[in-house]
Amino acid sequence: MSAPAEAKGQSAAAVSAELPVQRWTRGTLVSATDLIAEEKPVALVYHDVPHVVMLATPADLEDYAFGFTLSEGLVERADEIRGVEVVQSEASADVKISVAWERFTQLLQRRRNLAGRTGCGLCGAETAEDAIRECPAVPPGVTITAAELHGAMAQLSGRQPINARTGSVHAAAWVVPGEGIKVVREDVGRHNALDKTIGALARAKTDFATGYMLITSRASYEMVQKCATVGIPLLVALSAPTAFAVRLAQRTGLTLIAFARADQHVVYAHPHRIRNEA
Repeated sequence: MSAPAEAKGQSAAAVSAELPVQRWTRGTLVSATDLIAEEKPVALVYHDVPHVVMLATPADLEDYAFGFTLSEGLVERADEIRGVEVVQSEASADVKISVAWERFTQLLQRRRNLAGRTGCGLCGAETAEDAIRECPAVPPGVTITAAELHGAMAQLSGRQPINARTGSVHAAAWVVPGEGIKVVREDVGRHNALDKTIGALARAKTDFATGYMLITSRASYEMVQKCATVGIPLLVALSAPTAFAVRLAQRTGLTLIAFARADQHVVYAHPHRIRNEA
């Protein structure tokens, strides 16, 4: 099994813009420049059929294509994704994806039902029942200690170069017990950051049961849904969960930890994967 690759070097210009600002501090106004995170419309196109347009950081879009296609259940396995081509322009990006033909016919049916274009993980749903896509039970997966978890959290801020420049993007980190953070992807959208990390792992043929996901955002339903769909057994969020997300974690067997801070964390579902030794 190959190790997940770190993000390819992205120039500051590709993911951020230096713009003039007026900065007011304690009654003093000065002219300055600031680094602002870039955000572009990214169209995901399957076999020349537009599927959805997302607003995303224009980096690691091959990873994004794999992760979105897997986490939204458009395919069941990474090898059903046959090709990805990214076409960047100044104002937008087209991500052209080809999948196994039987999956594409199913996708066409979903496309006919597409009711909204959002990053919420509920795209392509005509009814509430369609939107609440159930997931299979996650595998047993890993067991971690509280010390390992908090060690990974301490590593994370130093692994977010775009956020260090702009202060405005989310990150999703893949952590392997005993090895720490192995791969991180960043994006203005929390769902996009998670999809990019899932995609990077899938492209490296990583076993999703061998680690866990650490995210800088809240743990909403669709974040749990994406992890459960690909078989990630443990999700840690720095911010709060929603009750909808907790109930999905309980049903799928996923361990959900939130409010993970320097000196605390709260386990909301399936605590057996974390050991809290003194």
